Amino acid sequence: MTSSATTVELAIGNRFRVLASCMAAFGNGTNDSAPGALIATYGTVAIIFVCNALGFITAAFFINALSVRLGRAKTLMIAEALLLVGYITIVLTPPFPVVAASFFVLGLGMATNLAICQVFCSNQVNNTPILGPFQGCYGIGGIAGPLIATALVSRGYLWSRYYFIEVGLAAFNLVFSAWAFWNIELETDSVTQGNEQSPSHPQNLEGTGAGKKRKLQSFRTLISNKPTLLGACFIFAYQGAEVSISGWVISFLVQFRHGDPSKVGFVTSGFWAGITLGRFTLSFLAHRIGERLFVFIVTAGVSDSVAVAFSGLLLGPVYTCAVHIFARLIPWKMHILSLSLIGSVGSSGGAVAPFMTGMLAQHVGTFILHPICIVLFVWMGACWWLLPKPEKRSE
Repeated sequence: MTSSATTVELAIGNRFRVLASCMAAFGNGTNDSAPGALIATYGTVAIIFVCNALGFITAAFFINALSVRLGRAKTLMIAEALLLVGYITIVLTPPFPVVAASFFVLGLGMATNLAICQVFCSNQVNNTPILGPFQGCYGIGGIAGPLIATALVSRGYLWSRYYFIEVGLAAFNLVFSAWAFWNIELETDSVTQGNEQSPSHPQNLEGTGAGKKRKLQSFRTLISNKPTLLGACFIFAYQGAEVSISGWVISFLVQFRHGDPSKVGFVTSGFWAGITLGRFTLSFLAHRIGERLFVFIVTAGVSDSVAVAFSGLLLGPVYTCAVHIFARLIPWKMHILSLSLIGSVGSSGGAVAPFMTGMLAQHVGTFILHPICIVLFVWMGACWWLLPKPEKRSE
């Protein structure tokens, strides 16, 4: 087979890989947005989010090793298998400690598929327009999850039955992602033909003969890498603000702004709809303006925004732009390891910030949501300003 024919075959295969990545993101979105609609008590939801975040953090230590030894397809199969185990356990409606442990397992699976799919999308040419739909599908899942969950619970179904849907999604993604990513390393080898530094080739991420000493050195390199550390702090604040707004805005509107509970129930869906629309539309604008400048603009804009849906619209493309910049600043050999750490720390922000918001709200009132979000946005701006400027690509 000629090199040009192989290149065309790789391009066609990449379309299915992008689609598989989007489906994985959709499944993650339906998982993340549903607990609040399914479980009434905030303390219970907070524990679930914390367990989920612990799963993300734990996964960061072995995702890179799995992708190196097994390849991306098999690693994604393990990720979806972990999700299946977690969802099937929850469907059985076990005691709460088992449910919490299941969300830890779900965190392992979600962190793994997120890292593999996100690195793949970020390594494509002109990756911002690809990362936009990838993250946008997570937003679609964020909209669909609570709507489906509320519809089921309001019709008298047991809360755990919602996870039958998640079982189906995980089973589909296991098969589809395995098929889409199968032999991606061989296809990349055919195109690059001896190019050792192909960012799409996971076998080269650690080099040959990596032992304990080399792994320790890699970890030291990781935690001393400025873009990785600043990126982790940035996404921690971003996801902390995102989850705090989506999780607490209803209580804020009812208790502090005296809103009608029957009329503010769709505000969360409006927030996620804004995020989704922003990722599908503004990501292209960000690519034209420049991702670095664009994040400064929208961070300032969302700090002044009074409309929740508009805040979501501005926040939507931030994650997409951030991953684009991180991928350019971080050496390709560290992509999976660094982006896994960034995603894991970000997920912990999505658990810690709303948990702290809830604890403070019990003592001083839900008005605390606004100043907490302002602090997180300022934190984001500071981290973004401290990031080095990426060099212009010659593509």
